[in-house]
Amino acid sequence: MFVAEWFVSLQGEGTLAGTPSFFVRLAGCNLRCTWCDTPYASRRPEGRHVGVGELVAAAGSSGQRHVVVTGGEPLLQREVTALTIGLQRHGHHVTVETAGTVFREVGCDLLSLSPKTGNSDPSGPWLDRHRARRGDLEPARQLLRLCPEHQVKLVVRSEVDLPELVAMVEGLGVDPGRVMLMPEGRTAAEVAARTAQVAALCLRLGGRCGPRLHLELFGAGRGV
Repeated sequence: MFVAEWFVSLQGEGTLAGTPSFFVRLAGCNLRCTWCDTPYASRRPEGRHVGVGELVAAAGSSGQRHVVVTGGEPLLQREVTALTIGLQRHGHHVTVETAGTVFREVGCDLLSLSPKTGNSDPSGPWLDRHRARRGDLEPARQLLRLCPEHQVKLVVRSEVDLPELVAMVEGLGVDPGRVMLMPEGRTAAEVAARTAQVAALCLRLGGRCGPRLHLELFGAGRGV
């Protein structure tokens, strides 16, 4: 597998925020989100090729029960099936973080689905491909059927996003109580500047205001 990094940290987002976890960040992505905070795993993928067995062994040696498989877009790599199932067989709780643009059979205790809205659209030659891929919700629906334990994380820039957020939740057919609205930002200061507005949107949509705990504790960068 093409792996950007692996490390132990606290889960910063979602229902398991604050949980010590072993992270496997796979490299490569089929989207080009304008606010992407991990370009080394997406538009400019860096890393090395690592066997599934080595990654499962590294997770075991970490001493952590919770493992997060993330990216980039981890479901682009066909070996992710063997990786997630292997992790589960070794007693790990596996969270799969994905934008939901690709369906693949995975072993998943928590699906952390992060579909993208128009605030992610890039300029330039990638725009049409990005829009087409993020706009196809069928792979995400398949993943939701595969993984009944799920959360949906939606990145919010401003109140302008609300109609699209509502349409996304309805299009996926998910319970608003499983939806987390997260303020867009690459730093804790940027997140804090949007949090009050996002909280107000949560009251209107019925979702939850999602934390970005890793930015508060460790700042932006690798290994967090």
